Amino acid sequence: MQTLTPCHAMMMRAMTIKKRGGDDYFNRLLSHLNQQFKEKIVKMVTIRDAVFLVKTTKKTYIIKGYSSNRKLKLQEVFTATLRNEGFTKSYIYLQDLFKEPLFFEGKYFGCMEYIKPNENSFSYRTYNNRMEGLDLLEEFHQITATIAPRYKTLLSLSKIQSKWTERSTIFSRNIPMLRYFLQDPFINEMLEWANWSLDGMKETDDFFLKKPHVILHGDVAHHNFLRDSKGNLNLIDYDLISIGPECIDILQYANRILPFVDWSYEYLSKHKQIQKYLNEEAFLYALAFPADIFREWNRLIRENTNTDSYKYKQVIELTLDQFYLRRQFVKKLKDKISKLKQH
Repeated sequence: MQTLTPCHAMMMRAMTIKKRGGDDYFNRLLSHLNQQFKEKIVKMVTIRDAVFLVKTTKKTYIIKGYSSNRKLKLQEVFTATLRNEGFTKSYIYLQDLFKEPLFFEGKYFGCMEYIKPNENSFSYRTYNNRMEGLDLLEEFHQITATIAPRYKTLLSLSKIQSKWTERSTIFSRNIPMLRYFLQDPFINEMLEWANWSLDGMKETDDFFLKKPHVILHGDVAHHNFLRDSKGNLNLIDYDLISIGPECIDILQYANRILPFVDWSYEYLSKHKQIQKYLNEEAFLYALAFPADIFREWNRLIRENTNTDSYKYKQVIELTLDQFYLRRQFVKKLKDKISKLKQH
């Protein structure tokens, strides 16, 4: 499912989005910004919750709010560190544009560079885009491997197994509600995939802890890869960074692209950064976990948006449109692991 980020392709149309009439919060924030911003604001547009595009007489920026000053400062420092270490394919925060630190109604706001998007946005639909994204992620990991020791007291260690165990538990708890939308055979089979996956990950849990560690991006969805106006690909949105082996980001990337390659194990192996992990039992077990399906159903029920026909249709399509292809893929994983165990 598509979500929005500060610099996603939605920015291509952000300037046409109109502020809703009567939005008191928007008006109060704009008034506050006018007092605190060092440049004259000529337009402000809501991109998503607590994220705004701000155009001044000089430049365009992105303003983003955080729930704590610590989270904001971490983003400011991390993006600056990336830039200083030579990773230029992203944004940095501009800390000198406010007259004083901007705190407004419970949020701490930071100002970042605006990356003007390309007309041709990034998508996982093409092989060239998928490889370009992997190459950029690899470059990101090479840089963050050198700086990870500096951040070990600031960032948590990635715990993918416990995260997915919790997600599976919540999904199971939601079964009474899920039965209004899905038949039991589908629910039961997805839970079987999840249990098999988690049991296998538990057997091989040291794989997802092995060093060397990097700083993981944590959310390699397509919308966090932004092609700029010059055609260069940028990596954005570091809200979910953590520390761990690079394979965790690569695993998530593989999960993201599988729907675009018809859940083909063979096609997945054509991506060199993924291929090197396809003889690792732990990685194969993890590929079977229906992380996307569980995430979206849990969110739909948690946010009580199942009555939203558009969102409901999206989650149903995610679950059922490629269900039988997923089943074949899981079988392929089981066969592959069985062969690895025999050796």
